[in-house]
Amino acid sequence: MSAVEHTASAPASQAADAPAPRLTSFSHGGGCGCKIAPGVLSQLLQGAARLPVPPQLLVGLDTADDAAVYRIDDQHALVATTDFFMPIVDDPDDFGRIAAANALSDIYAMGASPILALAIVAMPIDRLPLEVIRRILQGGESVCASAGVPIAGGHTIDSVEPIYGLVAIGLAHPAHIRRNDEARPGDRLVLGKPLGVGIASAALRKDRLSPQGYAAMIASATQLNVSGPALARLPGVHAMTDITGFGLLGHVLEMCRGARVRARISSASVPRLEGTDERLAEGFVTGASARNWAAYGHEVLLPNAAPESLRALLTDPQTSGGLLVACDPASVDEVLAILHRDGFAAACEIGEVLAGEPGVEVR
Repeated sequence: MSAVEHTASAPASQAADAPAPRLTSFSHGGGCGCKIAPGVLSQLLQGAARLPVPPQLLVGLDTADDAAVYRIDDQHALVATTDFFMPIVDDPDDFGRIAAANALSDIYAMGASPILALAIVAMPIDRLPLEVIRRILQGGESVCASAGVPIAGGHTIDSVEPIYGLVAIGLAHPAHIRRNDEARPGDRLVLGKPLGVGIASAALRKDRLSPQGYAAMIASATQLNVSGPALARLPGVHAMTDITGFGLLGHVLEMCRGARVRARISSASVPRLEGTDERLAEGFVTGASARNWAAYGHEVLLPNAAPESLRALLTDPQTSGGLLVACDPASVDEVLAILHRDGFAAACEIGEVLAGEPGVEVR
């Protein structure tokens, strides 16, 4: 496929003066909150056929990692991923930007640099003005341009709900690939971005998110996790992933299960988007948060009498969330220096890795 294909043509006419419907009104869930619940996904993958795995496939289905990795030669590994979802915001440009940043994040989280992308576009073209769709695509293109990545093709279909995302391809040295399953007891956990994107989106859906809160949410969700390759080159960085739809606890648990370790999280240290605690107090929580807890809550030890708001924060689905880094204690300062240099002002140490059965303790 050399160019963007399509399976339906545009409607012959659209009312020029008709107001465009809210993008979020088309979707039953937005952003990474659209993800199939972790428990359901696990059941689906249990029945997947296990085909022969070539030795060049360095990362595949076995650890629920962020992307697949295929070794080309001793100096080059190809990193491939795909990510797409329904609108989390109503502004078309912002939707496109968030979706593109989120897709590229999986490449960075493996320690790779993106080299090209393909667009995934599904739109209700009989109900959504073409100019709105065009702005979604332009938003994605702008983020890819800032990452130095061309959108080299893609595929479009006519759909009931708007869906946009990317297939992203990257390159890395095989020795610099950072999986999510190689954390070690004694490692420290560093988080690159604050939590609260899902909580902010819940407030937005009810028209209760302030302009300042919206700006903070967009700034976080469109910030590219460009620190990934530099972090992966540090010998003291053992494992890396990004926080998305399964929430902080879900992605820490993936790291723990793969490495057969436990994690301890300091809830007071976890950074939050400004206004997140107030939104939680007002009851703004996504449905995906409850689904996340139902799937993995039995593996989490919360403090006695922990408020519901703490559980909601730690299970909040992040769209284009921050990098989670497991590194030896001597490397924490260098990891934070790289993140702060790249503009991740909220980056901080949030916990540690322990020996023991997989699980997470929250204090």
